[in-house]
Amino acid sequence: MFLHSVNLWNLAFYALMVFMATLGLWDVFFGFEENKCSMSYMFEYPEYQKIELPKKLAKRYPAYELYLYGEGSYAEEHKILPLTGIPVLFLPGNAGSYKQVRSVGSIALRKAEDIDFKYHFDFFSVNFNEELVALYGGSLQKQTKFVHECIKTILKLYKGQEFAPKSVAIIGHSMGGLVARALLTLKNFKQDLINLLITQATPHVAPVLPLDRFITDFYMTVNNYWILNARHINLTTLSVAGGFRDYQVRSGLTFLPKLSHHTSALSVVSSAVPKTWVSTDHLSIVWCKQLQLTTIRAFFDLIDADTKQITQNPKKKLSVLNHHFIRHPAKHFEENPAIISDLTGTSMWVPVKVSKWTYVAYNESDKIYFTFPLANHRKIYTHVYCQSTMLDTNSWIFGCINSTSMCRQGIDLSWKAELLPTIKSLTLRLQDYPSLSHLVVYVPSIHGSKFVVDCEFFKKETRTIQLPVTHLFSFGLSSRKVLLNTSGLFYNIELLNFGQIYQAFKINVVSKCSGVKEEITSIYKLHIPWSYEDSLTIAQVPSSTEISLKLHIAQPENESQVALLKMYTSSDCQYEVTVKTSFSQILGQVVRFHGGALPAYVTSSILLAYGGQLYSLFSTGHCLEYATMLDKQAKPYKVDPFVLMIKFLLGYKWFKELWDVLLLPELDAIVLTSQSMCFPLVSLILFLFGTCTAYWGGLLSSTSVRLLSSLWLALKRPPELPKDIKMISLDLPFLTIVLIIVSWTTCGAFAILLTYLYYVFKIVHLQASLATFKNSQTVNLKHSRRNEKKSNHHKDSTVHYLHLSANDAEDSLRMHNTVINLLTWIVLLSMPSLIYWLKNLRYYFKLSPDPCKPLAFILIPTMAILGNTHTVSIKSSKLLKTTSQFPLPLAVGVIAFGVTIIGN
Repeated sequence: MFLHSVNLWNLAFYALMVFMATLGLWDVFFGFEENKCSMSYMFEYPEYQKIELPKKLAKRYPAYELYLYGEGSYAEEHKILPLTGIPVLFLPGNAGSYKQVRSVGSIALRKAEDIDFKYHFDFFSVNFNEELVALYGGSLQKQTKFVHECIKTILKLYKGQEFAPKSVAIIGHSMGGLVARALLTLKNFKQDLINLLITQATPHVAPVLPLDRFITDFYMTVNNYWILNARHINLTTLSVAGGFRDYQVRSGLTFLPKLSHHTSALSVVSSAVPKTWVSTDHLSIVWCKQLQLTTIRAFFDLIDADTKQITQNPKKKLSVLNHHFIRHPAKHFEENPAIISDLTGTSMWVPVKVSKWTYVAYNESDKIYFTFPLANHRKIYTHVYCQSTMLDTNSWIFGCINSTSMCRQGIDLSWKAELLPTIKSLTLRLQDYPSLSHLVVYVPSIHGSKFVVDCEFFKKETRTIQLPVTHLFSFGLSSRKVLLNTSGLFYNIELLNFGQIYQAFKINVVSKCSGVKEEITSIYKLHIPWSYEDSLTIAQVPSSTEISLKLHIAQPENESQVALLKMYTSSDCQYEVTVKTSFSQILGQVVRFHGGALPAYVTSSILLAYGGQLYSLFSTGHCLEYATMLDKQAKPYKVDPFVLMIKFLLGYKWFKELWDVLLLPELDAIVLTSQSMCFPLVSLILFLFGTCTAYWGGLLSSTSVRLLSSLWLALKRPPELPKDIKMISLDLPFLTIVLIIVSWTTCGAFAILLTYLYYVFKIVHLQASLATFKNSQTVNLKHSRRNEKKSNHHKDSTVHYLHLSANDAEDSLRMHNTVINLLTWIVLLSMPSLIYWLKNLRYYFKLSPDPCKPLAFILIPTMAILGNTHTVSIKSSKLLKTTSQFPLPLAVGVIAFGVTIIGN
């Protein structure tokens, strides 16, 4: 019956929308590289020693605990307090376990053993009872206050020690990182208690799903504090994102706001972190061996030798983090590196005058210095590029000043090199070093190992190639390509017109090599100059390699640099680079950035259909099918023009002031614009997805009602259609009061669920009654029509009593099915707080604070009355025409303030 009310074209359209949504969802959940993280293992059995908290604190937070991580002999020794190491506190995130500290804690313990425990870290972890704080924000403030108490408790464990710490370092995973930032908003919190904050996959900018007002208020409080007090916040903060593998928290949300006066914050995607170079999912970011090794190396480099604690010098902290997480020069960190190096000893000096040079080192017995005179090269070339496959941490390239063939001292240029997976490379612009007379490449004496060193001089214009990306709406049918014919080692391909998050492309690099016997490796690095979200692809050539090209952060308006594809190539190969639009990845970006707004668009479509049903009831006396009204009424031109007009008017000062006086929330479209998240036609795409979801949701709900009614008839005596229609029955006030009491004393979402089940029960009962009535009718059509006329005559002549006919029952079912569809989404959005309440029921019976309680107080009486309402009584109402107009402004409001409405 539901499908019969939709024509084939509309059905084909809804099927197409499902296909497009599936493409987008597939890209988000499966369209990324395989997990290349190595698992971190414990060498000894992990132990978690519970730290005894003060009784008042334990009573105030009965669900929370503090643990110290240890293994083997370390765990045994530290069961007797006090402690002597450097404290680090791990904060788990949404539904996270305190045991997630074991990966980073175990690696730190192994590192300490390697240096005979000259320094070591004590890793603490908080047990938040695996609370769902990303879905229910009512406990975020409580967690923040508990962490403050934990920090004070931890520092007391070091009292009386010679090098007792005065602060702790914090590693926060997911929402744990936000809780750590929220510590600064507490009134009695001293900023000096934290010396370093590293967050992993933490959504700093906004909540992933703003499901209640407590989450949005918490975010607003934290971010406003950090922005307004940026000049006074000296906390060095590093935010690490997981990249496209993390579909739970998109990386754009993890980037800390860039403020000109707050330079102690860094944000980076794990795929850009040196020696990591992999994308991580939301959970693997805490155990990814490559990333945790990088983190621990940074921790040990942060130690002050005098205090044996993490340094208090903010410049050193930032230098260490830049060294390990942003650009690694393939050298051990030095706070004050020696710029001038001695080039002495019994070494060979070999002059090189050619512009392109390769040296294969194998079993070298003598040290060799290769010198490149720069005077002649400056006249022809603009840059010099050198690379080495020997990935040791020794200095390997120098610059000589005013030298003829050899020099005793040289400027160590190795600090300007960059470490890549298979090479370390250096590119210098010659005019930046006018005082250098020679470039010197050092080859140490080696035994048994083989490596290759290459250098070449070149003009920038010969190695920089512009490649405009294809149009957004080319749908992958057209492509653009460039061919690299020259035998260079390095190319920069400028990706023109690429800088928006809604753009997505596939780059295909085809390499063809001649006379190559050994396996050759090429590196393709996608470099985004306005954010640290680079990604690397390693290819064995000759080969055909596909690279996904899409962004986490859009290009700022004041940014002039373009995205680059840096290609570290082989001189024996030719490369062809092709770029074309990827329609599935564009849909993936829509889902990734705007999928959270879909419930608002679904709700808007249902409201428009419901308004159409009410109007059809007024104009024709019958309630039309939900699918028919969805097709007629759910049109984007009924909603979007109003939203665009409001956005336009808010650009005027007088209208903005009026808006603020009325205490209206900020328009979603303006928030998206400020976050550079506005897609062309995104509202239209989401509206179509929302209408499609509303259609299939309506089909599912109506089918469920029919199945439940069939089950009802199979288990119970067939009911009859009600003879007298009363909007308020005798038991209705009692039921409403009971549900309101349940909402007040337990959980609002629980009361909403009970109300929903009551409503479904009433509709299933009506559906079963209608089915029974139809089955009992005679086959005689004339007799049926005569009975219908009598029924209608009786209905028109009745003043005090209303009787329900089969047609009226069908109309009522159509209306109620629409309400059930709408109510289902409300129930789904309230489920997180219900789940949180059920999980913590052993600690407290009443959920406080309760985001759903105000909604429950409104929804319970409304649904109780609607459940007893039939179209035969509504048609006689004088307010029906006016009421039928209400869903339209509500639909507009849901789209305009979708995030705010969902969050409240």
